[in-house]
Amino acid sequence: QVHLVESGGGSVQPGGSLRLSCDFSGFADGPNCMAWFRQAPGKEREGIASLVTNSDYTNYADSVKGRFAISQDSAKKTAYLQMDSLKPEDTATYYCAADKVPWCRLVPSAYEYWGQGTQVTVSS
Repeated sequence: QVHLVESGGGSVQPGGSLRLSCDFSGFADGPNCMAWFRQAPGKEREGIASLVTNSDYTNYADSVKGRFAISQDSAKKTAYLQMDSLKPEDTATYYCAADKVPWCRLVPSAYEYWGQGTQVTVSS
Protein backbone atom coordinates (compact mmCIF):
# COMPACT_ATOMS: atom_id res chain seq x y z
CA GLN A 1 0.00 0.00 0.00
CA VAL A 2 1.41 3.35 -1.07
CA HIS A 3 1.78 6.10 1.51
CA LEU A 4 3.04 9.65 1.14
CA VAL A 5 3.55 11.89 4.15
CA GLU A 6 4.50 15.56 3.88
CA SER A 7 6.19 17.58 6.59
CA GLY A 8 8.00 20.88 6.99
CA GLY A 9 5.20 23.37 6.53
CA GLY A 10 4.76 26.38 8.76
CA SER A 11 4.62 30.14 8.92
CA VAL A 12 7.35 32.33 7.52
CA GLN A 13 7.85 36.00 6.68
CA PRO A 14 8.07 37.19 3.08
CA GLY A 15 11.53 36.54 1.72
CA GLY A 16 12.04 33.57 4.00
CA SER A 17 12.63 29.91 3.22
CA LEU A 18 11.11 26.56 4.04
CA ARG A 19 11.95 23.00 3.04
CA LEU A 20 9.13 20.52 2.64
CA SER A 21 9.71 16.78 2.81
CA CYS A 22 7.68 13.93 1.38
CA ASP A 23 8.36 10.45 2.73
CA PHE A 24 6.97 7.73 0.48
CA SER A 25 6.59 3.99 0.84
CA GLY A 26 4.83 1.06 -0.73
CA PHE A 27 6.07 1.33 -4.31
CA ALA A 28 7.46 -2.01 -5.51
CA ASP A 29 10.12 -0.41 -7.73
CA GLY A 30 9.72 3.20 -6.68
CA PRO A 31 7.73 5.92 -8.42
CA ASN A 32 9.21 7.34 -11.60
CA CYS A 33 7.50 10.70 -11.04
CA MET A 34 7.40 12.85 -7.93
CA ALA A 35 5.63 16.18 -7.88
CA TRP A 36 4.53 19.00 -5.64
CA PHE A 37 1.19 20.73 -5.93
CA ARG A 38 -0.41 23.49 -3.93
CA GLN A 39 -3.92 24.69 -3.35
CA ALA A 40 -4.97 28.02 -1.92
CA PRO A 41 -8.49 28.57 -0.55
CA GLY A 42 -10.97 29.03 -3.37
CA LYS A 43 -8.44 28.12 -6.05
CA GLU A 44 -7.73 25.02 -8.08
CA ARG A 45 -4.86 22.72 -7.23
CA GLU A 46 -1.74 23.95 -9.02
CA GLY A 47 1.20 21.83 -10.10
CA ILE A 48 4.45 23.61 -9.23
CA ALA A 49 7.34 21.13 -9.54
CA SER A 50 7.97 17.65 -10.87
CA LEU A 51 10.93 15.28 -10.85
CA VAL A 52 11.73 12.24 -12.99
CA THR A 53 13.30 10.00 -10.38
CA ASN A 54 15.62 7.99 -12.65
CA SER A 55 17.12 11.05 -14.33
CA ASP A 56 16.59 13.91 -11.87
CA TYR A 57 14.99 15.89 -14.69
CA THR A 58 12.91 18.66 -13.17
CA ASN A 59 10.13 20.91 -14.36
CA TYR A 60 8.65 23.98 -12.70
CA ALA A 61 5.65 26.21 -13.01
CA ASP A 62 6.51 29.76 -13.99
CA SER A 63 5.14 30.98 -10.65
CA VAL A 64 7.96 29.29 -8.72
CA LYS A 65 10.77 28.97 -11.27
CA GLY A 66 14.04 30.23 -9.85
CA ARG A 67 12.74 30.22 -6.27
CA PHE A 68 11.75 26.61 -5.59
CA ALA A 69 13.75 23.42 -6.14
CA ILE A 70 12.56 19.81 -6.09
CA SER A 71 14.99 17.05 -5.24
CA GLN A 72 15.09 13.51 -3.92
CA ASP A 73 17.02 11.20 -1.67
CA SER A 74 16.22 7.80 -3.12
CA ALA A 75 17.93 5.96 -0.28
CA LYS A 76 15.69 7.67 2.23
CA LYS A 77 12.65 7.44 -0.09
CA THR A 78 12.12 11.13 0.40
CA ALA A 79 11.40 14.00 -1.95
CA TYR A 80 12.02 17.60 -1.01
CA LEU A 81 10.80 21.02 -2.03
CA GLN A 82 13.19 23.82 -1.12
CA MET A 83 11.29 27.09 -1.17
CA ASP A 84 13.24 30.35 -1.11
CA SER A 85 12.22 33.99 -1.51
CA LEU A 86 8.73 33.14 -0.36
CA LYS A 87 5.92 35.53 -1.14
CA PRO A 88 2.47 35.96 0.43
CA GLU A 89 0.94 34.49 -2.72
CA ASP A 90 2.78 31.23 -1.99
CA THR A 91 0.42 30.70 0.95
CA ALA A 92 -1.38 27.41 0.35
CA THR A 93 -1.65 23.79 1.36
CA TYR A 94 1.18 21.91 -0.32
CA TYR A 95 0.72 18.34 -1.50
CA CYS A 96 3.19 15.71 -2.58
CA ALA A 97 2.18 13.34 -5.38
CA ALA A 98 3.84 10.28 -6.88
CA ASP A 99 3.15 7.64 -9.48
CA LYS A 100 4.57 5.34 -12.11
CA VAL A 101 3.41 7.11 -15.27
CA PRO A 102 4.94 7.81 -18.70
CA TRP A 103 5.04 11.58 -18.25
CA CYS A 104 5.63 13.62 -15.10
CA ARG A 105 3.08 16.26 -15.90
CA LEU A 106 2.07 19.10 -13.60
CA VAL A 107 -1.62 18.23 -13.61
CA PRO A 108 -3.43 16.58 -10.69
CA SER A 109 -5.08 13.96 -12.89
CA ALA A 110 -1.66 12.50 -13.74
CA TYR A 111 -1.12 11.18 -10.22
CA GLU A 112 -2.94 8.52 -8.26
CA TYR A 113 -1.05 8.79 -4.99
CA TRP A 114 -1.17 11.84 -2.74
CA GLY A 115 -0.09 12.95 0.69
CA GLN A 116 -2.38 14.63 3.18
CA GLY A 117 -0.92 18.10 2.65
CA THR A 118 1.04 20.55 4.76
CA GLN A 119 0.15 24.20 5.29
CA VAL A 120 2.52 26.98 4.28
CA THR A 121 1.69 30.53 5.34
CA VAL A 122 3.75 33.51 4.20
CA SER A 123 2.86 36.65 6.08
CA SER A 124 4.47 39.57 7.82
